[in-house]
Amino acid sequence: MLASVEEEERGIPKQPRNQHSRQPEATNSLVNTRVIFGQPRLQRTKPIVWCAGVLCFIFSLVLIFFGIATLILYLAMKPRNPSFDIPNASLNVVYFDSAQYLNGEFTLLANFSNPNRRIGVRFESLNIELFYSGRLISSQTIKPFTQKPRETRLQSVNLISSLVFLPQDVGVKLQRQVENNRVNYNARGTFKVRFNMGLIHLSYSLYSTCQMQMTSPPTGILVARQCVTNR
Repeated sequence: MLASVEEEERGIPKQPRNQHSRQPEATNSLVNTRVIFGQPRLQRTKPIVWCAGVLCFIFSLVLIFFGIATLILYLAMKPRNPSFDIPNASLNVVYFDSAQYLNGEFTLLANFSNPNRRIGVRFESLNIELFYSGRLISSQTIKPFTQKPRETRLQSVNLISSLVFLPQDVGVKLQRQVENNRVNYNARGTFKVRFNMGLIHLSYSLYSTCQMQMTSPPTGILVARQCVTNR
């Protein structure tokens, strides 16, 4: 008792009595923790996983190869867009069945040209539409065909309008142009082109617009035209 009193007076803190009893508990918990969070056992990868990985790697190499080959062919051949033009046209008939219903016959000569030197082109889904003052008055489809390099194809297209409704102001405008011997039409061509470069095929759609000025029927001829083709 005297020794403890002297230690308190000197400022020496007391040591807990159960310190030695807690050390075994801490050691046991540490051992348990190591057992619970021990290193996992190594598992072998299944053969099917290896096979899937190898197939994916081969497929990626094939895609890369074909992508590089396509790019090289494209840069080497430099495919150019085919052109569409209307070198000739004739306006045969224009008359109104009543005040707002148009009847007419219009024939145009379509010129398809393949400017490429080493690439063949196939035209698919061809459609020619005839407009007056922004209104569709006739349309015609053309059968698919193939063009060799540097080849030109002329195609006659007959467009007939039968009882096509036109607003009164548009009908009056057409009648005045017929009287003045200058009739303005717009022709629009939509077609899909396909380039054949060996085993590689490239396809996309082209859109052509032609503004035409005709003389009056029955012997209406093409006076002026302007055609533009875009993708």
